[in-house]
This record gives sequence, C-alpha cells and structure tokens, in this order.
Amino acid sequence: MASMLACPAFCPPTTAAAFTPLRPHFHLHIHHHQHPGKTAASISGSIDSHYRRPSYTPSHIPDPKYIGIFDTTLRDGEQSPGATMTTKEKLDIAKQLANLGVDIIEAGFPASSTADLEGVKLIASEVGTAVDEDGYVPVICGLARCKKRDIDLSWEAVRGALRPRINTFIATSRIHMEDKLKMTKEVVVEKARSMVAYARSLGCDDVEFSPEDAGRSDREFLYEILGEVIKAGATTLNIPDTVGCTVPHEFGQLIADIKANTPGIENVIISTHCQNDLGLSTANTLAVCNFICSVSLDMIMVEVTINGIGERGGNAAFEEVVMAIKCRGEVLNGLYTGINTKHLVTTSKMVEEYSGFDLQRHKAIVGQNAFDHESGIHQDGMLKNTLTYEFISIEDIGLQHTDKRGVVLGKHRCLLVVQGKRWTEVKQCHEQYVDR
Repeated sequence: MASMLACPAFCPPTTAAAFTPLRPHFHLHIHHHQHPGKTAASISGSIDSHYRRPSYTPSHIPDPKYIGIFDTTLRDGEQSPGATMTTKEKLDIAKQLANLGVDIIEAGFPASSTADLEGVKLIASEVGTAVDEDGYVPVICGLARCKKRDIDLSWEAVRGALRPRINTFIATSRIHMEDKLKMTKEVVVEKARSMVAYARSLGCDDVEFSPEDAGRSDREFLYEILGEVIKAGATTLNIPDTVGCTVPHEFGQLIADIKANTPGIENVIISTHCQNDLGLSTANTLAVCNFICSVSLDMIMVEVTINGIGERGGNAAFEEVVMAIKCRGEVLNGLYTGINTKHLVTTSKMVEEYSGFDLQRHKAIVGQNAFDHESGIHQDGMLKNTLTYEFISIEDIGLQHTDKRGVVLGKHRCLLVVQGKRWTEVKQCHEQYVDR
C-alpha cells in the first residue's frame, strides 16, 4: 500500500551516522550470514499485514483478528511539556502517519486554541481526503469534552475529512467526579449520554466516548455509563488508564469485564488508551490483545503515540505495540494491523525532530543502540549469523543492511572483531576508551 501523501520538507537520516551520538561509535561492516530460507521475519512470525486491511465501518471491524491503530501523537503527544509543534509540522506528521497506514489520526483538541482548530481543519482537508489506490484514507478525529462548544468546534474541524470522528470524554472515577468536576454520578451519566447524542445529531456517524480515569473507576458505574452512551449512538468505547496505574493482567481483565457486562457492547468497537507512568503502557496494551485470544474479545482498537510521547511518562509506544503484534502474531492467535512498518524509522525521526524530544539511545525499535552490538560475545554471534542477537529484521522498520550499524568498536572486547585490517579504528578506540 503506497500512500498518495509525501513530506518533501523532511529528509530523514538514512544511516546510523546521521543520529547524533553522545560519544563516537566505531562500526565495522557485517556480512549478514543467515540460514538458507530463513529470515528474521520468518523466524519471528512477521507478516506484511498492511495488504489485508478490512473495509471501514465506524462501529464494526469486519475481521476480529484485525487491531485498529489510533494514533494520538498530534494530540496527547503534543501535550507533553515542551512539545509544541507548528501547524506545518503537524501536517507533515499527519502525512507520514498516513504513509504508515494509521487507521485513525487524532489530529488535536480543537477547543483548546484557535491554532489547534485550524491545524485539525487543515489535516482533515489535506490528509483526510487523500485516498490511495487501495481505497485507504485515515479517519481524522478531534477531541472534545462533554460540552456543546467543544463538540461544535471538533465537528467544525473534522467535518472536511471523508471519515470524520469526534472523541468526547468525561471523567468517571470518584476522585475526578468529586474533586475535579464537582458532579454526581447521575449528572456525569446524563452529560455523557446527551453529548454523544448531540454529536450524532450534527451528522457525525463516528463518535468515540472515553470515560476518563477508567482504570480507577467503579466497575458497575462503568458498565452503566458505557451502556447509556451506546444507546445514545457511540460507535467506539475507549477505555483509558489515564494515570497509568494498572498492571497488565488487571487492565486486560478490566476490558474483559466491560465486554461481559456492558449492554450493547457487541455493537461497538472497544479501544484502549494506556499511559506509561509505571512503564507498563505497552504491556497493558498487549495484555488486551492477549485477552482477545482467551475470551473471544473482538473489534479492538489501540491508542498509541510515536516514540511513546505524551503527558507525564508518556503513552504506549506506536512502534513497540505494532512490532510486537507483527513479530509475535503467532502467540496472539494471528492478530495483525494495517501498518506498513517500513515507515517506522522515518516517522520516529520526524517526531523526534519536530517535538524536540531526543530519543533514549536504547529505545526499543527506533533508538540509536537498538541494532548495535558492543559485547564481544554478541559480536561473535553477529559475525556468524545476525539472527543470533537480532530478533527483528531491520528491513521491517525501514533500515537497510548497508546502513552503518551492527558491530561497534567500544570499550568491551573491541579487539575480538578485528581481523588484522582496521587498526586505525582500533587505535582510536583504545586511546579514547580502553586505556582510560
């Protein structure tokens, strides 16, 4: 699937040398020896799943094995302190998300500012109308509180897209209702029900409802309010672990319980939104995928951000969730996404540059060290067969074997990989690190 969109203003790095290092690395070229007929993709169960995207329906995913990807980099990601992006930068990122094949792009929070309103409008008109040769075009979503003004502005912002969505939310945990909203349960339920109905009355056929702080909300109350918004016309129920306090089995069970106890749940898509305060956002997201296998929980969407950026500790990282599903689909009953993962590195670097947030060197999938090896034992294995220490195929994420990556001459065992030729590099290595 090739998108019709392009971002000519952004020139991503094509080699690891373009990543600005904290200290020099000395790379030696690796001859990649692999077993005949085997690749990292075949060994890990990787599939080119983006060619099998099911048809779009607001309240239904035709294939129960398909995991919809909802990207909120431009909304929750930009809410990271210091991560202000220009309208042009947000448009560039939205185009790149479309190149990835993202199902839903949450383009912003239109009621938060005039700039956000105009930015979401622009993305809806340019990205939300660009249909590729396979018929793919992303849903463009705007966030709104359960307030008429918010919903009006979100609809104004997204209605220019071919597939517009409004995501409206209200808090449901006791601490939020009592201390923040100063509302009773009855008032919260009525606001949620009436505002979902209002969003549908505007002509929006795709309305998502999010009970903020669901992870700390009373279960029976969740079942009640979710049942009411379904009756009012919600097409997706998004269950957020707003403060990132749950652990995987707990969050997975929460989703399973909602599925089992909410009237009308079979008529909507269930979504997850996991914050990373305990470093468990990716694990919690995948726990729901695991429950899909065990309790026949179908029609699932997951909310993620590129590089995991977001408020406080961030969100479930797009690249981690997608690659986990891609590489370990065999233990998840054949679950798959519509993402073309070959655009992951380009997208990650774009978000890193535009957000101003440097990636950790050891960030999974897209970090500078993700495919570098300094330990002598690892280098020995890599020189013999790259599959010994690289589970993920670098081609799957948009890198090439010709990139300067692999064996690194550092302090640990750098002499092991030298076979009598690269003495200048070895001398530099010893002078700077080993002889300290």
